[in-house]
Amino acid sequence: MKNLPDKILQFSKLFFSLSEFKFLPSWTVLITDLFLCVIALKFSKVLVFNVNNVNLFNEQNYFIEALIILSSLSGFVIVGTYRGPIRHSNFSDVVKFLASGVISSLIIITIPYLASSLIEFNINTDLSVVVFYEFFSFTLLFLLRVFVKQLFHYTYNSINDNPKRVMVFGVNPTSVSLVSSLMNDATSQFNVLGFISDKKINRKKILGLPIIQRKNKVSAILRYYGAEGIIISDQTINRKSRVNLIEDCLAFNYKAFTAPNKVDKEQLGSNKIKNVEIEDLLGRTPIMLENNLIEKELFKKIVLITGAAGSIGSELVRQISSYDVKKIILIDNAETPLHNLKCELDKKNLDFEVKCILGDVSNHRKIEKVFKTFKPDIVYHAAAYKHVPLMESNPSESVFINVLGSKNVADLSLKYDAKKFVMVSTDKAVNPSNVMGASKRIAELYVQSLHDYTKSNNAVKTEFIITRFGNVLGSNGSVVPLFKKQIEEGGPITITHKEIIRYFMTIPEACQLVLEAASMGKSGQIFLFDMGNAVKIYDLAERLIKLSGLEPHKDIEIKTIGLRPGEKLYEELLADKSKTLPTYNKKILISKEPNADFNQISDEISVLINYAENFDNHKLVSQMKIIVPEFKSLNSEYESLDKIKL
Repeated sequence: MKNLPDKILQFSKLFFSLSEFKFLPSWTVLITDLFLCVIALKFSKVLVFNVNNVNLFNEQNYFIEALIILSSLSGFVIVGTYRGPIRHSNFSDVVKFLASGVISSLIIITIPYLASSLIEFNINTDLSVVVFYEFFSFTLLFLLRVFVKQLFHYTYNSINDNPKRVMVFGVNPTSVSLVSSLMNDATSQFNVLGFISDKKINRKKILGLPIIQRKNKVSAILRYYGAEGIIISDQTINRKSRVNLIEDCLAFNYKAFTAPNKVDKEQLGSNKIKNVEIEDLLGRTPIMLENNLIEKELFKKIVLITGAAGSIGSELVRQISSYDVKKIILIDNAETPLHNLKCELDKKNLDFEVKCILGDVSNHRKIEKVFKTFKPDIVYHAAAYKHVPLMESNPSESVFINVLGSKNVADLSLKYDAKKFVMVSTDKAVNPSNVMGASKRIAELYVQSLHDYTKSNNAVKTEFIITRFGNVLGSNGSVVPLFKKQIEEGGPITITHKEIIRYFMTIPEACQLVLEAASMGKSGQIFLFDMGNAVKIYDLAERLIKLSGLEPHKDIEIKTIGLRPGEKLYEELLADKSKTLPTYNKKILISKEPNADFNQISDEISVLINYAENFDNHKLVSQMKIIVPEFKSLNSEYESLDKIKL
């Protein structure tokens, strides 16, 4: 007897594992329902007639029983009572059984009447048997679903952790449908305690749950009701209020979740409820761009994307693939990411060809072969080395890819009559403090000078456009993936300086900017994007820890390790002497910066490349400082070069 609880637990685990494996096929549910109908029929006949008077072997009885069972089968098939998992049964299934009973009763009554009137075949059906049968069959079918649902719910809760006690913020059709779905889902990870509303609601309860009008902080309400977190379902609240609400929860170690904003049944359920992401806490409104212009620009065009497998490049590919283009050519030197991207695109069954080219943009002969073969209409140049400390110790590689690579792609775009060349740049190019930023600024200067050269020679065939923005969340070089990994490993989170700040945007937004620039821009322009408010990296680290359900400085330590080579406390989108011009979108600006002379910068770049080929780092960086006078090294071995009069 001592082993009885263990055996029960083992059985529960077996049941749960089987239930999790797959839903029972519909035909097994149908057979089970028919079996219950047979039991209901036998029981009904026993009640109507005396047990001794029931002739189980009478042919007439066989025929009547078959008729009743077949009529129920017809009702099940017509209404579809057997479709869907039993454990997800709800009130709608009760309605289905009632409808099925009405249909089967009509068939049972109609067929004997037709048989007697048309073929003079009398079938003696007792209406009292039919009435009892419908009652008992409905009861058994209903009890089966209640039993299975409760059994599954019991086993799930006994084996798994208790569901999270949460409140739902917002009282609207979406939130009510969501809570109803959670209450009817035996596998739900959430136990809803009530609703919270900013608006005055006349009702006190919905679905048996209280409605609390928020007068104080949400954290106080959660504490009073013993909740562990909140599900934000109200999509009408502004971004600032949303951020404040989430910050309030995180400050007191309450979890915050977001719910889908559609009432569609497919969208609801605990599996659709997501943890709040760091994007929700940036405090900036996403900028929506003019997609009609982009669609017109890309229509039936051959598009070439360099750095196509990178974080920016791959998102560009995804967004461009949604338009009606003629062909997309992808260039990258990373084999596996490029292959993975091609597999992702193949799953979309696109109507146009996608060509993947494995190659390096610094290889002029290889890239020219691509241009000569495909003759692209629009070129998006996203290939670049961007890790500041790594480029600081490998300046020649920064020159090969960021400078020579950009020059190659820009020159070939002009040579093979591409309509647009769009370069992806960075805020680190402004008053650069490192080799990476300086290399991107040199690339900007060359592209602008190439525009001026072609314009002065009346040979403008290609429009040269530059986009410049700050850090993007989720990119390979972003601190966010690094912080998340450090949290998963138990910490500590390492930051370079407690006061360091950065501007952030999402990868999709960044790529929208690039596409928008290509559609609205004129040659020689640098486009800037309103990055919103600066974010202190230290605060960002604390928020990520809280979003992970942990407490900063207690569960996860934040360690300051000092600024990395070439790193500065803040980044800029504009140089001090720069001026800006507005566009039709007040969030997008055009930078007016002095351009370099084409012949002069071409000669200077030739010298730079020569130093890079000889891996003469100090001469290389010195040459960079000649080309970009505002380049002042920080926390770097090249600081000494700034003291030398150049």
